[in-house]
Amino acid sequence: MKQDVFGQMNSLTRADSAEAWDGVLLGFLAHAAVTPEHLGKVLTLEPDFALGHAVKGMFLSLLGRRELMATAAEALTLAEDAARHGSITLREQKYVEALRLWLNRNQIEAVQTFEAVLRDHPDDTLAMKLSHACRFVLGDSEGMRRSIERVMPAYAPDHAGRGYLLGCHAFSLEETGAYEKAEIAGRQALWMVSDDAWGLHAVAHVHDMTGNAKTGLEWLSGRESAWAHCNNFRYHVWWHKALMHLDLGQVDRVMELYDAEIRKDRTDDYRDISNATSLLMRLELEGVNVGNRWDELADLSATRTEDGCLIFADLHYLLALTGTERGDASARMLARIHADAQRSDCDVSRRMADPGVAAANGLCAFGEGRYGEAFDNLLTARDKMHLAGGSHAQRDVFERLTIDSGLRAGRLDAVEHILDDRQAKRAGGEDNYALARRALIAAGRGGADAQSVPAE
Repeated sequence: MKQDVFGQMNSLTRADSAEAWDGVLLGFLAHAAVTPEHLGKVLTLEPDFALGHAVKGMFLSLLGRRELMATAAEALTLAEDAARHGSITLREQKYVEALRLWLNRNQIEAVQTFEAVLRDHPDDTLAMKLSHACRFVLGDSEGMRRSIERVMPAYAPDHAGRGYLLGCHAFSLEETGAYEKAEIAGRQALWMVSDDAWGLHAVAHVHDMTGNAKTGLEWLSGRESAWAHCNNFRYHVWWHKALMHLDLGQVDRVMELYDAEIRKDRTDDYRDISNATSLLMRLELEGVNVGNRWDELADLSATRTEDGCLIFADLHYLLALTGTERGDASARMLARIHADAQRSDCDVSRRMADPGVAAANGLCAFGEGRYGEAFDNLLTARDKMHLAGGSHAQRDVFERLTIDSGLRAGRLDAVEHILDDRQAKRAGGEDNYALARRALIAAGRGGADAQSVPAE
């Protein structure tokens, strides 16, 4: 038995594999690109390490790619075999059970299993982060915050995971509207662990939600080392920076970041696709010509129409397809979402049904210029969009599409109500996107501000 960097006992037997396992844990918390290398070394040195296989399966599952599910299932088989034939702790067994539940698409039960680990081991930073990550996918911001705050008393000031815990707390505070507390926690997290990209990006979220793009850019400027080590999460931090430049009207800088950083490697990871599609859509809603940048995203998204792992991913694939008028691929995606929604036998299909169906119908209608229908569907999905997963900032592209479809359909009163609600959720702050739409409403009503309405 060995003790890991966060103080938890595991069934490893070798000093070198234990050292590599600490690399896995610290790498996962820091979103480090080298994490898979550490995990590969652990499983090479100790192929019967059940917890290692279970964590590998969870890592693969959270990537939200259908073709990786078979490999994740293999990891579960190896974990179960190792558990039957070797020494394994009750804590480790629960990780294996959580993977089994996640692969069976009982995602909420999987999260509850990680919470069971935390009841017995509240300072298990790996379980804390996995619960946090799974709840993020499920759009459970309130649950994220409750989970973090339940275990905080177990973290002494010198606990190796405390900085990362604070980064997760910062994000959950921001997602539940406690912006001032979130900024304090995020700054403290980065002070404690300089590679906590999650905590750094939580503070960026605060500035996005409160309409303080200039302050957000100041926060990120000079801190590039805090996310340079990251896996594809680094593209997401650059995406946040691009959003801030967009809000300030600095379109040339947005385009530079898109080409040089956000789509630097042109991967087909759904998280990278979501960064790119949502940014291009925001640009187009502002009347910016994005050239042929949709094409490579649509080519990649057309191969994902049958994926169906996460509605969040599917909706962003659909953005790319509708952005390039790929009618056949869009129709396949829409039909598959409708078919998955009919099952309603697991957490994934229930999210396909609601908000998935209405949101997908709305996106397709918007792409075809049927703005009244788009607005009706997107408005239907709006109150449940958090269940698609992701953050407020990520889902805001759907909010903007709802608002713009309503404006184009002439639903000015309804759009104004959405803008008021959006402002309330942002602690009374408004970004330049919202201010411009209010000016359009005033112009549509023949108000005094009509002369200041920007040309479309």
